[in-house]
Parts: sequence; structure tokens; C-alpha cells
Amino acid sequence: MRSKWFELKPEAIKLRRQGASIREVEKLLKIPRSTLSGWFRNVKLTEKQKNKLKEDWLKALSKARTRAVLWHNEQKQIRLKEAEDQAKKLLSVINLKDKSILELALAMLYLGEGLKVNGTAMGNSNPLILKFFIKALIKLYGFDIKKIKCELHLRADQNPEKLRRYWSEELNLPVSSFTSISIDKRTIGSTTYPSYNGVCVLQCGNIAIQRRLVYLSRLFCEKIAQ
Repeated sequence: MRSKWFELKPEAIKLRRQGASIREVEKLLKIPRSTLSGWFRNVKLTEKQKNKLKEDWLKALSKARTRAVLWHNEQKQIRLKEAEDQAKKLLSVINLKDKSILELALAMLYLGEGLKVNGTAMGNSNPLILKFFIKALIKLYGFDIKKIKCELHLRADQNPEKLRRYWSEELNLPVSSFTSISIDKRTIGSTTYPSYNGVCVLQCGNIAIQRRLVYLSRLFCEKIAQ
């Protein structure tokens, strides 16, 4: 039984012999690719035609990948915007002036990022986290920022004085607060990403605050986990 496209077979084979791709013939004559594959099984192409088809295929593949990357990036931006809007909506119904909420947030941060020995201390490479830490200590406990001593942990190819000034400006702390700088000798010979500014550790003393935050965070986790 002949297919409904049988009358187009001679034209399809002619196009194939001229070097057209299956996709091109499919698009032009509206014949299913499965049918064309059978018709073209015995059609011989020259090396020049084969090379051109391969070149065209690679170009099409590259364009398709570029379009896919652009689409995924657009979708990612949409999802990021949705997440940001959801976060803003949640924050709009939270009383940010409630100190119990602030202290719980600080305690949970401290559980994950804070030092658990030798007083209240926190280290991080993200200035925003440390800014929050300082501001929360002030709002909750009236902490005197003059008592903060800062340590910088840097890689071998980083400029200590430049980064001392960077962290001083970011955290609004005097340069004199940065009393210790250590260099990781294991990084000698390797290049540091320009966006990485080392790790800053804030030593605040006051073991009582540390104990309060650790107990609060652990008890909260235990209550939720029950």
C-alpha cells in the first residue's frame, strides 16, 4: 500500500541527491522523517555533500544550545524573582522590631557559623553576615563594638593591608581593630579569585552571650524536631 506522500518521492530523492538534509526535505515537502529515512537509505552522497551536512548540523547544534542556555537563564531569572517576591512578602508580615525574633535569628546563625569556644566570635567571608552579627549584638545586648578584635585569614597572593582597609570599611570598624593577619601557606603558587577577600573573624569575648545563643538555638531546634 502506497503512502499518501508516494508521489513526492522523486522530488524528495532529487533534493537529497542535491545535498539537502533530511530535516530540510521534511520541512519543505511536509513528509515525515521516518518515511524519508527509508527513501534515502540507498541514496549516495558525495564526500563534499557529507561534509557540508555535518558542518550545517554542527552549526544548528551550536545555535540550539545557545538558545537553550538563553531560555534556561531566563527561566532562572523568573524563579529568582519569584523567590525574592516570596521573601519580601514574608518579611512584610514579620515584626522586625521584635527583639525575640532578632535574637532567635542571631542564635540560629551562631549555631551554624559562630565559634563555640573562647567567647563569642564569628568568622565569615561574607561582609553582610558579619554586619548583621555586629548590629544584632548592639541592638540586643548593647555591645560595645570597641571591644571587637578582628582576625583576617588570607591566601598567599592577597595584599594584607589592602584587605585590612577593605574589611574596616565594610564593617565600619577602625583599622586598629584588625590585630591579627594569618596567611595560608598552602595556597602559595595558586591564584585567588578577585571577588574573594579572605575570611574575617570577629572576636567579641563575653562568653555569656555565646552560651545564651548556643542554648537558645539548640533548644529551639529540639522543640521543632520533637
